[in-house]
Amino acid sequence: MNPFRHKRRPNKLWLFLPLAIASGALADAPVWDNLGDPHLNTIPRTEDEAKRIIAVTTPTDDFSAMQKFEERPAGAATVRVWPDANAFSQPSANITFEDELNFKVGNGLFRKIWVSSSSSTLASDGLGPLYNARSCQRCHIKDGRGHPPEGPSDNAVSMFLRISIPDPDPDSDRVAAIKDYISTLPDPTYGTQLQDSAVQGHASEYRLDITYQEEVITMADGTEVSLRHPTYKAADLGYGPLHPDAMLSPRVAPQMIGLGLLEAIPAADILSNADPEDTDGDGISGRPNVVWSVEFEQPMLGRFGLKAGNPTIKEQSAGAFAGDIGISNPLFPAGAGECTPAQILCQDAIHGDGDDRETEIDTEGLDLVTFYSRNLAVPARRGAQEPTVLRGKEVFYSTGCTACHTPSFVTHRLEDQPEQSFQLIWPYTDMLLHDVGAGLADNRPEGRATGQEWRTPPLWGVGLTEQVSGHTYFLHDGRARSLLEAILWHGGEAEAQRDAVIGMATVDREALIAFLESL
Repeated sequence: MNPFRHKRRPNKLWLFLPLAIASGALADAPVWDNLGDPHLNTIPRTEDEAKRIIAVTTPTDDFSAMQKFEERPAGAATVRVWPDANAFSQPSANITFEDELNFKVGNGLFRKIWVSSSSSTLASDGLGPLYNARSCQRCHIKDGRGHPPEGPSDNAVSMFLRISIPDPDPDSDRVAAIKDYISTLPDPTYGTQLQDSAVQGHASEYRLDITYQEEVITMADGTEVSLRHPTYKAADLGYGPLHPDAMLSPRVAPQMIGLGLLEAIPAADILSNADPEDTDGDGISGRPNVVWSVEFEQPMLGRFGLKAGNPTIKEQSAGAFAGDIGISNPLFPAGAGECTPAQILCQDAIHGDGDDRETEIDTEGLDLVTFYSRNLAVPARRGAQEPTVLRGKEVFYSTGCTACHTPSFVTHRLEDQPEQSFQLIWPYTDMLLHDVGAGLADNRPEGRATGQEWRTPPLWGVGLTEQVSGHTYFLHDGRARSLLEAILWHGGEAEAQRDAVIGMATVDREALIAFLESL
């Protein structure tokens, strides 16, 4: 393997691909490698800029010192490290004074506690009737990572179960519209997301039940690391049994920093790292997810969500409003939120739409939340020049981790987003799907992602997780209690890298963790 070669949520209202797909209108849509960036107002790169970009993003083989600009992982948008839990809640450093007000208003809406209808607080009603949380902030605590319940007395406010069933007509036009699309349908009663809360007079859908079984892994130096294998159950179902073919996928709310920069990476740059057929035979076969954009009514590159199931921050935000809080919005306008036709009382309940806002959060409100989410800043590196961290970086690269965790990109030049425009960023992700083995499989496909594939997560801020979120839980369901546990859960395409870590000398393994904690 060449270690220096880069390769590389849906919600219940996104129950089916839109009618344009179902009708076959997109049968002649471009294949994934011709996708563009319709969500961005871009300025083409010059030939000279293209050469400079290749030069600054080519992986280094010199680990004697920190690379130029590496201490600023978000380019000019990077902020200093705050010493408390607010480290992920700062605006981009290059934001204008005027837009800082928009950021703060968006933050207010992100933190807003929604109430049920009908209410005298008309600007804040429309909660549910089924929901997982009453605000965005309650899932994305301090804009950081959520966590699984700590025990029987703890709730699952920042974690829930996705649900779907296999499509009985997998050869339909909706599959043909997007190359290699894996068609699924919502559970006929529970849709595509289970809600564990409900407004007064309505039953919640379930209670999340998790049990763990420990497995001890012995490292080459004799260190024992215990991995916990979770088993998930949708307990205390409020509306009858699940479909017998229901597929459940646990999801912990991810951190929010740097999203606007990830959205501004040229699709062509992401796709250039894909190797879906593993043509070079190195065992790494990153694939792009391609999804149908509700806003732009066309296939787009999936970027956001644990399986890259959303193409833009706006669509992800709109889907979260609808699915997590039950708040209708311009992209998902159903007043009943996630309620399915089988949940009659929920459909017939009083909703908060139909007033001057039209939907429960209007276009202006959704745009402000999107702006806030786009401009949550990435903190600066810590200790990037320390010898142990530099040694850990060399271990990370030489072990082949950069085959999936691409160190750097340069974002598009943008006409109307100066904060994200033409920034050298260091997210350590290729934004592609990888099969990381049966151990992490949820066995539930999403778009083009199989039941064993996940998008490579950005490594921005992993070393600040405990400071911000009060825990060190990682991976899609928080099963890993440390960065080392997260590494040891890797399999599939990353099996060789995991085995290399197991076999490492203690000093190298500790240096690797120090490097990750510096990001």
